[in-house]
Amino acid sequence: MPGTRNTGLLALGGIALAALLAVVGHLDVGDNLDPLTQTVSDFAVSDRGGVIDVAMVLLVLVTVALLHGLRRTGPPGPGFGWAAELLLGAWAAGLLLAAVVPTNDLGTAMNTAAYVHRYASVVAFLALPAGGWLLARQRELAPAARTLRTLVLLSLALAATMIGSAYLGDRILIGLVERLLILTEVAVLGTLALTLTLTRTPTSVDHAVAVSHKRGIAA
Repeated sequence: MPGTRNTGLLALGGIALAALLAVVGHLDVGDNLDPLTQTVSDFAVSDRGGVIDVAMVLLVLVTVALLHGLRRTGPPGPGFGWAAELLLGAWAAGLLLAAVVPTNDLGTAMNTAAYVHRYASVVAFLALPAGGWLLARQRELAPAARTLRTLVLLSLALAATMIGSAYLGDRILIGLVERLLILTEVAVLGTLALTLTLTRTPTSVDHAVAVSHKRGIAA
């Protein structure tokens, strides 16, 4: 289905642009921040409303596009129902809230906004791999099922490592772990987008069969 392929291509373009903006956002902050020990949120708050925030909003739009594309792949399979939609929606909502509500400035005490930002991020980081696991059961995504499950398990392992660093490990290398986690979760989105781009949907196949059948009857 051309519309589904176009949606996948649009999502891939959005992911590539978001990645580029994130890199630019890391280069523009100067030497006072260390990506190995400080989080992406620390970089974003130092350039409030800058390219990192724009990159986060872009990933929200990518998720909306993917939801639209997945709905067009045909009748829902066992992996794409209200639960998967809710989880992808929670990822998008959490990411958007984290982009809009900043964390606290470095060296200051956490305020209400910082706590909102933190827990919105936690919801986002956990919701996407859970949704990806469900989507791996979707018939139309069968070619990517193993990749999705591998990325989901890696995401959960990195999320657990990040939590351990934050609460038990004095935030050792928390910036590195978080960036690996983000990279892995964006790879989940990229896998979904690529699969939508390459997969010929059952809807298009059924339509072609129906047309051939009608022509045979007419003859």
